[in-house]
Amino acid sequence: MKGLKIIVLAKQVPDTRNVGKDAMKADGTVNRAALPAIFNPEDLNALELALRVKDTVPGSTVAILTMGPGRAAEIIREGLYRGADSGVLLTDRAFAGSDTLATSYALAQAIREMGHVDLIVAGRQAIDGDTAQVGPQVAEKLNLPQVTYVEEVLKVEESAIVVRRRLENGVETVKSPLPMVLTVNGSAPECRSRNVKRLMKFKHARTITEKQEATEDYTHLYDHRPFLHIKEMTVNDIKADANQLGLTGSPTKVKTIDNVVLQAKDAKKLTTADEGINDLMRELIVSHVIG
Repeated sequence: MKGLKIIVLAKQVPDTRNVGKDAMKADGTVNRAALPAIFNPEDLNALELALRVKDTVPGSTVAILTMGPGRAAEIIREGLYRGADSGVLLTDRAFAGSDTLATSYALAQAIREMGHVDLIVAGRQAIDGDTAQVGPQVAEKLNLPQVTYVEEVLKVEESAIVVRRRLENGVETVKSPLPMVLTVNGSAPECRSRNVKRLMKFKHARTITEKQEATEDYTHLYDHRPFLHIKEMTVNDIKADANQLGLTGSPTKVKTIDNVVLQAKDAKKLTTADEGINDLMRELIVSHVIG
C-alpha cells in the first residue's frame, strides 16, 4: 500500500504544575508568559502513535501542526527530533484568545490548505483546558469520521484503519475508513526519546520569523538544507474568516477566576493500636470526609 500523509495536532501548553497567582490575566485568558511552556503530554502520545504508523507503512510522512505564538515552534523542533518529517506553525495575533471553537476552525482551515491528508492524530485533551473538544471539532469541520480515546493502532489497510479504544469500563476495537481523525489517550505508549542524529540534523530548523530575529547568521545552512525551514501560516494563508477567530470568534467567556492555594497542615503520626485507628475514624467523621 502507498504511504500515508499524517498530520499530528500538537499544542505548546503552560506547565500547570507551576501555576501561581499571575497565571491568569484580568480578561480571563491564560497568562502564558508567566508559565513555563511544554509539549502537551497527550499530544506526545499522539505523536508516538503517528510515528508507529509511519514505521508500519513505508513511505508515510508525519507533519506537526501547531497554533500559537512564535515560541511554539519549539515543539515542532521537538517533534522533528523524535521522528516527524516537517512542521507548520499557525501563528497570527488574530488567533489570540481563541477558545476550542475558534481553534478548531483555524486548524481545519490550515489542514485544508496543506492538501490531501490520510490521517489526523491529536492528543485527547490539553492540560491547560481539559475540554477534549478540539480534535472532534476539527473532524466535524472537515466532515471526517473520528475515533476518540485511542491507545493503539492494530492494523492499517489500504483504505481503513483498525484501532483499540480505552473506555471507562473496558476496551473497544473499531475499524474506520480513511481519511479520519484519531484522538489519543494518555494510556497510549509514551513518545520515543529524541534521536541524537535527528537532533543534530534539525537543531537549526527555524521559522521565517525566527530567522529574522536571530543574532547568528545561518543563511548558508538554509540555502542548502531546505528541511531546516519550518513553515509559518497566518490568517491570510488559511483564508480564514476573522470573525471566527480569537476572542471575537470564541463564545466561551470566563466570568470569574478563583485562585485556590492548597496548604499542608500539621502531620499526625498514628499507631497501629486500636486507639489510634479509632481517633482517626472519629476525625474523619467530624470533618465529613466519611460518614
